[in-house]
Amino acid sequence: MHKFLIYFLFSLLFFSCKKKETANGIAIKEISSNVVKEKKFEMYKMSEMALLMEQMYVENSRLKKRISKGELIGKFPDYFLKIYTSKLTDKTDNDDFFKEKAALFIASQKLLYSDKNTANSKINYNLGIDACIKCHENKCGGPIAKIKRLYIK
Repeated sequence: MHKFLIYFLFSLLFFSCKKKETANGIAIKEISSNVVKEKKFEMYKMSEMALLMEQMYVENSRLKKRISKGELIGKFPDYFLKIYTSKLTDKTDNDDFFKEKAALFIASQKLLYSDKNTANSKINYNLGIDACIKCHENKCGGPIAKIKRLYIK
């Protein structure tokens, strides 16, 4: 019985891999007749808000390093104010909730840059990150893990 099973499996393997001659005489394996359709590559275009948030992420990463080292924070980046006017990926997300969280983020960032007491810098900075996360928990949840890496512990 075992010999029969071995012969059967061997012949099944042998006959399933039959070769096919092409016009130019080169042997190739016969492949299933299913044709794979090519997908046209489309470049993803980020919305104004997505681009702005990427810039804010980079700026806050730099800010985190400066605060952690006890360095001067610098001047509030005015381009952060574009959070109120930039076009979102989904226009319906620009609602009262978003506007409230955006205002909290800007207020915490302005407080951070205006408070000359560096002892408060970490607290004020983390308040801004809290505002981002609270908004993203209700809107676009994807980048939450990335945003959490901005916290200063």
